[in-house]
Amino acid sequence: MHPAALPAAALLRECEQTPVRRSGPGGQHRNKAHTGVVLSHRPTGVRAEASESRLRAQNLKVALQRMRVNLALAVRGPAPAGPSALWRGRVRDQRLLVRADHSDFPALLTEALDVLAAHEDEVVSAAPWLGLTPTQLVRLLAKEPRALAALNAARAAKGLRALRD
Repeated sequence: MHPAALPAAALLRECEQTPVRRSGPGGQHRNKAHTGVVLSHRPTGVRAEASESRLRAQNLKVALQRMRVNLALAVRGPAPAGPSALWRGRVRDQRLLVRADHSDFPALLTEALDVLAAHEDEVVSAAPWLGLTPTQLVRLLAKEPRALAALNAARAAKGLRALRD
């Protein structure tokens, strides 16, 4: 299973947590307590951080979501044999229904990126395999701008045109 698709507790067991103190808005208490969190995924070295809130638990939740997205972007695996149950449950009329802040988003992004890699970054062939239109696949990637930028960089290296949302 891809680390971005792991349940929160399992992913946290694979991560090193470091409390940090950051400056910035938030009042006098912000600079006195180590409420920020830096997560480092031991197997891959991928990192994520959150320190916007004065509450450590809220920062941990945000850092974990960022970690899952970072893992989705950084770690490629083999393309699945077919769309996952999670993917099939989210597709309606060739549209993928998910918000970028939803906990399922990193796992779905991972699956889309793995399939695109298997299809040599060709959206036109990867999208139908996933049950989407090419436009819907690009819109999914555009929800995480780094994913679309990485795909465009890979496409440019192959002499293919850049995609835009």
